[in-house]
Amino acid sequence: MGLLGLICAGQMAAAQAISPDDYIPIDPDQARIGQLLFYDKILSGNRNISCGTCHHHDHAGTDALSLGIGEGGIGVGPNRTAGEGRDAIRKRIPRNAPALWNLGHNSVEVMFHDGRLTASDIFGNGFDSPAEEWLPEGLDNLVAAQALFPMTAQFEMAGNLGENDVIGAVNNRIDRGWPIIAKRVRTLPQYGQMFVQAFDHIDEPSDVTIVEIGNALGAFIAAEWQSYDSPYDAWLTGTPLPDDAERGRQLFFNNRCASCHAGPLFTDQNFHALGLPAFGPGRTRQWDPIPRDVGRMGETHLLEDAYKFRTPSLRNVALTAPYGHNGAYPTLTTMIRHHANPATADWTPEMANLPDVPWLEAVDFAIRADTREMARQAAIRDINTMTLSDQDIADLVAFLHALTGESALTRPMGRPETVPSGLPVD
Repeated sequence: MGLLGLICAGQMAAAQAISPDDYIPIDPDQARIGQLLFYDKILSGNRNISCGTCHHHDHAGTDALSLGIGEGGIGVGPNRTAGEGRDAIRKRIPRNAPALWNLGHNSVEVMFHDGRLTASDIFGNGFDSPAEEWLPEGLDNLVAAQALFPMTAQFEMAGNLGENDVIGAVNNRIDRGWPIIAKRVRTLPQYGQMFVQAFDHIDEPSDVTIVEIGNALGAFIAAEWQSYDSPYDAWLTGTPLPDDAERGRQLFFNNRCASCHAGPLFTDQNFHALGLPAFGPGRTRQWDPIPRDVGRMGETHLLEDAYKFRTPSLRNVALTAPYGHNGAYPTLTTMIRHHANPATADWTPEMANLPDVPWLEAVDFAIRADTREMARQAAIRDINTMTLSDQDIADLVAFLHALTGESALTRPMGRPETVPSGLPVD
């Protein structure tokens, strides 16, 4: 066997295939409840947005925007608008809506762009989360736990102060809105009966809490967004890739790409500073009100974590543009150029997919006028520049397309036509 053959054989041996056994166990009856809840706006403070609004089946589990339009907006995906009058949004969502692919895989250890949710016994409930000791016990896994937090976020699902009882309760303490939402759900006869049938410990609808709601949502997300039938997966069993994708695969694994995008999900689940172009409202912190996003540092408060964000999985990445924690880059080609050399990536504000919101224009790119902040972000990068030809980039893009599952756009459950609350389904 020649040298190239030895390299390819070694890569195939080291590569990790995915099978159904690699996912957390799912109860199908609980997943069915979760499917309905995922698209039911009853979980939002003002009953006007659902999980599916920003993680829609039509957009491969995302919203196809750089920064989302949350509570108060109208429509879905790139056509979503910022609303009107008193209901109009007051702020863009600070970060790109992450894809949901393979969150139920057993290897997943951390959630959210800044890693603010992990499995841990630090608070006695199984998780280190923004709710700390107030996160209720009994959540089955990370996916179930993460499903609860958008409901508590003002600009995502909870609404603005004075608009509803959920946001008023959350403003007092993060966990106090969940019982209100749980009561809304369990008092609907269809949901109540479904919970009794799907959960052995639920004897009456009145027993349903936010824990069962989170577990149902987690079951649906974990089951619905599994993907491991891509051309790359076929390559693992001996089926050749197209020539351009094969060249891209060799570039990917023989350069530094696979050092961060490692393992079966193509992520090391670690945090890196890529120096992506800054824009948007930022995730402001107490005593740090400027519109910037310090990433992992916002969770750990360690300077060494400044501007670092979680490495995303690359499975089905070709379906989930735009790219980066703030959706800065519209295409795989532009994102790869940034990875090769951020200084020459030629990013412009027009590349950000931001629905027109005239009353927020002054904020959208304000951080870019702060020369000191821009210098701080540019000085902290975990990227070693590399030289890639146009052909190299095209080949890498071809390989990334080879990570798209053959059934990625045909999900087992999909979007329901109606939900038990009777509210409109986006």
